[in-house]
Amino acid sequence: MGDWVVEFINRYSYLGVAFLMFAETVFPPIPSEVIMPVGGLAAARGGMSLSGVIAAGTAGAMLGNLFWYLLARAIGIHRLHPLIDRFGRWLTMDWDEVVRGQKWFAQYGAAFVFFGRLLPTVRSLVSVPAGLLSMRILYFTIWSTLGTAGWTALLAFAGYKLGQNYAEIDNWVGPASKAIIVVLVGWYLFRVATWNWRRR
Repeated sequence: MGDWVVEFINRYSYLGVAFLMFAETVFPPIPSEVIMPVGGLAAARGGMSLSGVIAAGTAGAMLGNLFWYLLARAIGIHRLHPLIDRFGRWLTMDWDEVVRGQKWFAQYGAAFVFFGRLLPTVRSLVSVPAGLLSMRILYFTIWSTLGTAGWTALLAFAGYKLGQNYAEIDNWVGPASKAIIVVLVGWYLFRVATWNWRRR
């Protein structure tokens, strides 16, 4: 997978980094854990600057983040009301929880967006609840950009320092991603299993 990413970035430079990060955010064909370290490696070889790679990766990812945010906001949480009423058990929520979630998001949405962007797997999903719950676009953009920049900088710097061994990054990001997936699946199954008890 990494070989064609290397070739693509070498050919299209910063634009290639931005495009791949946008594609990864909208429809993840390849993980950012591959794209940004390859960009960092290119910077280490002198083809690009590290700051330029980070800026390009952040810009591309943010375009994808805004795409999902605006789409979710256009749909709106109220249009999902009938689905939540009908399939609440499998969505693991009822409308009262949605109302409580809106109040919680009004207070802590900035932290959710910022820290969510720093977590593998979760980072691509953050835009949807932010859009559905109508988080102010200015706050979303600011906190999302800060979190995204932190993540892309971390990966690019790792590729810059590791050089040809950038693939080793997956040795720690991979297990972290799998652990997060296991936790999310476990939490979902728990909520489904305890649905009737929680409703009472």
